Formats: sequence, C-alpha cells, structure tokens
Amino acid sequence: MALPAPVYSADLPDLRREILIIDHDFGRREHRLTLYRTRRVDCYRVEVDGQPWSDSMGWSRILAGLRKALPRVSAA
Repeated sequence: MALPAPVYSADLPDLRREILIIDHDFGRREHRLTLYRTRRVDCYRVEVDGQPWSDSMGWSRILAGLRKALPRVSAA
C-alpha cells in the first residue's frame, strides 16, 4: 500500500485483442475472434469471423464459449 498506484493508459485502443484459432482435426479451418473496447475495461464487444457474437462479454465467458464451440474429439 505504500507504493504509488501504477499508471494506466487512459485511452485503450478500439481493437483490444485478436484470437486466431486454426483447427486441423478435420481438414484446416480458421476462426478469428476480434475483441473490441467497450465502456467497461473488463468486457469486450466480440466478433467471430466478422460476425457479431456479443455486445459485452467478459474474458471468462469468451473462453467458456470457445470451449463449448470446439469440443474434444473422441480418441477411439
């Protein structure tokens, strides 16, 4: 508590993160998630392959959606 508060950038860029998924299980498929700035620092406006997915979604919900959209492949 004795240390000074860290300096954060006041203006975050509009495009905050990009996630590229390349799936090789059944041929090659690519998906691009683009995460844009919203009013909240911990939420993103999400587009998948250029199509809107959500107006406001947190990191945990994004990862949960990816987990459900890309299920495991059976080993047997």
